[in-house]
Amino acid sequence: MKQMTAKEVETLLNEGKKVNIIDVREVDEVAAGKIPGAVTMPLGLVEFRMHELDKSKEYIVVCRSGGRSGRAVQFLESYGFNVINMTGGMLSWEGKVE
Repeated sequence: MKQMTAKEVETLLNEGKKVNIIDVREVDEVAAGKIPGAVTMPLGLVEFRMHELDKSKEYIVVCRSGGRSGRAVQFLESYGFNVINMTGGMLSWEGKVE
């Protein structure tokens, strides 16, 4: 499983890179703040919403601490998606939130 730290993700955003972030936390958790531009897709809905994703794109998957995003990454990888787990999740995120 490919992984990236919260700091590495923040650096990509600060450099103006186009990154596709999927936040798999529950709606009430996301309400407390999410990475700007992240798409909310609770873990339980990933299976039903993966048709919204593009296999030619790379996605960074985020949750609270890195566990649920790890499960989402394994699941999406098994369907041929190019996904990266953000280790440490939002607990290690020091960048801007919206």
